[in-house]
Amino acid sequence: MSLFQQSTDKTKGTRTQVLCAGAVAGLVSRFCIAPLDVLKIRLQLQYHSLADPLSTPLGKTPAGVLHLAREIFRHEGITGFWKGNIPAEGLYLSYGAAQFLAYRSANQVLESLERRENVKIPGTIKSFLAGAVAGTAATTVTYPLDLLRTRFAAQGTEKVYAGLIASIRDITRLEGPAGFFRGLPAGIAQIVPNMGLFFAFYEGFKPIAADIHLPFGSGDALAGISASILSKSAVFPLDTVRKRLQVQGPTRGKYFGGAKMPVYQGVRGTIGMIVKREGWRGLYRGLGVSLIKAAPASAVTMWTYERALGLIQGLGERGDGSG
Repeated sequence: MSLFQQSTDKTKGTRTQVLCAGAVAGLVSRFCIAPLDVLKIRLQLQYHSLADPLSTPLGKTPAGVLHLAREIFRHEGITGFWKGNIPAEGLYLSYGAAQFLAYRSANQVLESLERRENVKIPGTIKSFLAGAVAGTAATTVTYPLDLLRTRFAAQGTEKVYAGLIASIRDITRLEGPAGFFRGLPAGIAQIVPNMGLFFAFYEGFKPIAADIHLPFGSGDALAGISASILSKSAVFPLDTVRKRLQVQGPTRGKYFGGAKMPVYQGVRGTIGMIVKREGWRGLYRGLGVSLIKAAPASAVTMWTYERALGLIQGLGERGDGSG
């Protein structure tokens, strides 16, 4: 069995190795999909009232996305596509590491339970539970960075915060510590089924895709793409709710689309208001871009994680051998 094949076992590797591999995967993934992330967030914050069809500058076709991209480039320059990149890099770095570490630890706990109770937990259920635990832990720990990423990405030509330090200071002063966790219930409600389904689909697709040879390696990337598309589509409305709650507060009217956006309170209240004023389509704004983003993001994340873990383990084995 090759070193890479060994590394694909979710219980293999030390905690440090898993932590480093997950961190590398998060960093690489974030850098690649940053422009799509900005476009998705802007689309989700775009308010469109059913009573006023002219309340949004964008159409309902893919041309609307292209129009938005041209507007960002024209008024904010190429750097506009990387707004919020500093907190986002921190988010993806810490989220990737925390997610894979929690996933590995949860699987170890479940396997220990199986041995102690002499029971067999079906693989799909085990993957779902471990993925849900991993997603909840990673989301909660890194949520302030997620909120900062959203607020910076939602800044148009008008600056809301002078910089990262200033944003932390202003949110703390004007909104208190709770301000960093606006929309967290929606985030957890989204991530539990999303990550649970993602890992369950991924573990199910990986054996099927193992024999598929692609230019960039094995079928790990294909399994990641398929799993992400299915899981994200199922929970996307909660992602839209989370984004709109994240820009609430004293600076709400200064963000993209914020001038016409109503005040939202709570997950249920936000869903109800969006459906009432914008229709069910309002909950799925940006889904197309999200799915396009999900494919390379998940492919890069899982592909990089598997290979980074294999490389780290290989270096460790050589180091032990040389000693």
